[in-house]
Amino acid sequence: MADFTSRMVALLGAMRRERNGAVADAMRYYGADYGLNYGVSLPTVRTLARACGRDHEFARYLYAQEVRELRLAALHIAEPERLTADEFAFWGGGICNSEVAEEAAFALLGRIDAFDELFRSWCNGGTLLEGYAAVMAAARREDSLNHIDTAAAWLRRVAASEEHSAARLAGRGVATLFVACGSRNEENRQAVFRVTGSLGTSPAEDCVHEEVTAMLGE
Repeated sequence: MADFTSRMVALLGAMRRERNGAVADAMRYYGADYGLNYGVSLPTVRTLARACGRDHEFARYLYAQEVRELRLAALHIAEPERLTADEFAFWGGGICNSEVAEEAAFALLGRIDAFDELFRSWCNGGTLLEGYAAVMAAARREDSLNHIDTAAAWLRRVAASEEHSAARLAGRGVATLFVACGSRNEENRQAVFRVTGSLGTSPAEDCVHEEVTAMLGE
């Protein structure tokens, strides 16, 4: 733990040297604010994190801190192969806003061996932000076609029960998944059209219709 503390202090010092208060003040995302936010750009956070190498226990230590840059860095330091079902609650619990959800999808979640289990768990019984992270991670995977029906069902539930801003976030995630999946090949494209056609007419679902049509054609 002492070693983790000294390493965290060193990493935090490097982050602080890159801080940008104006950027921190201008940040917009869905969800809770961070405890501490230096406004360091995501590319810089990623570069500094990757310089640390992979260390799953250190990543868990960083992820538990109420500091934006450390929580985001943790997602790049974690070892995907070690994120198993018994850790879903820990990593999901740290997804406090849409920025963390998107970075988790990009850096970690889409690479784990237990992804199918995580996707079902978070879309069927997780928080809005967990579901959003899972859907965004699915968009990055080669097997994205396997997840579009579950994603559509998740969006229907969110659109029916959540406030407009939450439903809009869900719609954005599902649109990202559908476009990424449909862009891979013609079979996927037709499957995406089929599932998109099953969506309703809520504003969030309409956004998916519009995005799929714009990006994949008729």
